[in-house]
Amino acid sequence: MSDRREFLKTIAAAAAVMPVRSAVGAQAQAAQKPASSTIHKSTLISMLPRGMTYAERFALAREAGFEAIEMQTITKDEDAAEIKEASKKAGLRIHSVMNSDHWRFPLSSDDPKVVSDSVKGMETSLKNAVLWGADTVLLVPAVVDAKTSYQDAWTRSQRVIRERLLPMARDMKVTIAVEEVWNKFLLSPIEFAKYIDDFQSPLVRAYFDVGNVVIYAFPQDWIRTLGSRIVKIHLKDFNFDRRNGRFTWKNIGEGDIDWPEVRRALADIKYAGYVTTELDPGDAAYLKDVSARVDRFLAGEKPVVS
Repeated sequence: MSDRREFLKTIAAAAAVMPVRSAVGAQAQAAQKPASSTIHKSTLISMLPRGMTYAERFALAREAGFEAIEMQTITKDEDAAEIKEASKKAGLRIHSVMNSDHWRFPLSSDDPKVVSDSVKGMETSLKNAVLWGADTVLLVPAVVDAKTSYQDAWTRSQRVIRERLLPMARDMKVTIAVEEVWNKFLLSPIEFAKYIDDFQSPLVRAYFDVGNVVIYAFPQDWIRTLGSRIVKIHLKDFNFDRRNGRFTWKNIGEGDIDWPEVRRALADIKYAGYVTTELDPGDAAYLKDVSARVDRFLAGEKPVVS
């Protein structure tokens, strides 16, 4: 009888502990994945079919599950007005503008005319942003080439941004978002961070592209180093076949990027903003698939279902 009582006490104690252990286990499992955040899902306008009107493209992006659009620079007033109406009608925010002229007319040029054309292009992009309610304009700040040294690219671009672009950005209350691209410039996260910090302005920040650094670095490392300097993020994947010297841009989850680790890095820096897919264009089914991949990435999972 005594043994039976002891046995029943043991069973009761175990039953009382089980819910606690289950809760602790669930918490530990949840801790392995990033907590939900205010990261928003966007797509680049160039991913949407060109044969459609802007209203149709915005509606398609909305149907695919995106929350916002990143536009490119528009020079015609009537087109800019049409885009504003399409955004309003679809209930899809334009959160950023990708400046169009920074490659053709780099700020790092030694030709004053080229620099002035670049500044003019940025002015148009900033005005687009104000019209559409976007809070950033993406800028490639310089191009290092046979004529432009690294030091010149740094010094010239910073001078033009500081003296000619920042005053406009302040007046229009729009952030200049500097992106790292394949321009032989800003080749490490430490250097990128210093470039941003030199301006000592909250209106010059980093637009980080996770795919652009994969050929020589790890995006999660850049994210943790840049930290709160990051204002916006581009998503695309990349595969580098080092043995054969070949590389290929890939859909999200199909390349070399460790997406769960990238997501953990974003959680580490408490990133809250927009992630914008920058991939090839496609139809409704393709866009819905890309959107679902981003959802899985944001949930801390692998973007592609095995």
